Amino acid sequence: MNSEAIVAEALSKLYQIGHLQNRHDTLRDHLMAGLVDITQRKKRAEEDSIWALRNVSFNVQQGEVVGIIGRNGAGKSTLLKVLARITEPTSGRAVINGRVGSLLEVGTGFHPELTGRENIFLNGAILGMRKREIERQFDEIVAFAEIEQFLDTPVKRYSSGMYVRLAFAVAAHLEPEILLVDEVLAVGDAQFQKKCLGKMNDVAKQGRTVLFVSHNMGAVSRMCQRGILLRNGEISALGNIEQVIDAYIGSGAESILDWQREEQANDSAYFSRIYIGDDQARPLKYITTATRLKVFIHFEIIRQIRNLKLQFTLLDHNGDAILASNIEDAGIETPSEPGIYQVCVVLPKDLLMYKTYSIRAILWIPRVGECDRQDALKFTVEAVDSLSTSMPEGRPGTISIYCDWTLSTNNS
Repeated sequence: MNSEAIVAEALSKLYQIGHLQNRHDTLRDHLMAGLVDITQRKKRAEEDSIWALRNVSFNVQQGEVVGIIGRNGAGKSTLLKVLARITEPTSGRAVINGRVGSLLEVGTGFHPELTGRENIFLNGAILGMRKREIERQFDEIVAFAEIEQFLDTPVKRYSSGMYVRLAFAVAAHLEPEILLVDEVLAVGDAQFQKKCLGKMNDVAKQGRTVLFVSHNMGAVSRMCQRGILLRNGEISALGNIEQVIDAYIGSGAESILDWQREEQANDSAYFSRIYIGDDQARPLKYITTATRLKVFIHFEIIRQIRNLKLQFTLLDHNGDAILASNIEDAGIETPSEPGIYQVCVVLPKDLLMYKTYSIRAILWIPRVGECDRQDALKFTVEAVDSLSTSMPEGRPGTISIYCDWTLSTNNS
């Protein structure tokens, strides 16, 4: 039996943006179409197209668990759709050796008018399973999905959480030899996400092949042996999962910024280093939504300065300030004597979303003005089980905070 479960050879996928197929229903349409300059049409087509995948090649061995990571729009979901035979590639080919179960978009493979029970049997039949094989797994699927009460309700009436629970249960329990999973952790509560990861681990331990797309680097690191990093539809890194994650994290951030005294525009005070670190002040390369963010700022006062002010600013991906804090907020007076100093700014846990941010430290020197590093430290926060990943469509906004909620009834 072939030891390779998946072989992808130069897979490419081109999408046309905002164009409908030309239809020439009448003689007038044909004549008018002929008047359009061919060169202009070709140029416009090139401008209005995008390569979702370009020359993607890799092999996956049977029994491997491979994580596919990358920024939004990198081509991850398109790749899984091509491998699942949902989308045809523009060029290249994919050889799949084994029965494929997939959980891609919510509802893929379900008929909305059929009940949950009927869709379980429908999906099993699509996978080529006999009725007896499906019945053997039926009770486990229903228990995992937690939809016993709604089993005979058409799935079009399911909530998005119920839909995805059933979809994952079907994909994971109907004994596929290859399991393709796209962002299963983006929908459902933390308990369900934990169940999904546990089931995928069970599938992997049974010697089946798993391709797992996720923005949750913690889950990817725990589950996968190898990784594929996609950037703009192309493979940017391929190999050991930790090395691939490092390449992904490093592509969106500088872990440390250092400056020399001679780089500074003034001779009174200057920043020498800024970085995000752990409790032992060691630089962090991997920052998640659950990280208690500690920003370490090193600066040197060259000559005595009275009334020196120190400020920390957090900026969003557009460079707009989200929050600012002065050292005086903590009841600490900014030093004035010459020397080398380090301050640590601690932000609350679960404050930041799965987004890219930057931080900037500002020194205000009387009569000199602002001593500000314009090249602020940029970093990307990765998702783990937290507020930022607990909603079906993610959470809007730039920061995330816990709020106290109360519930009461007003039944008369």
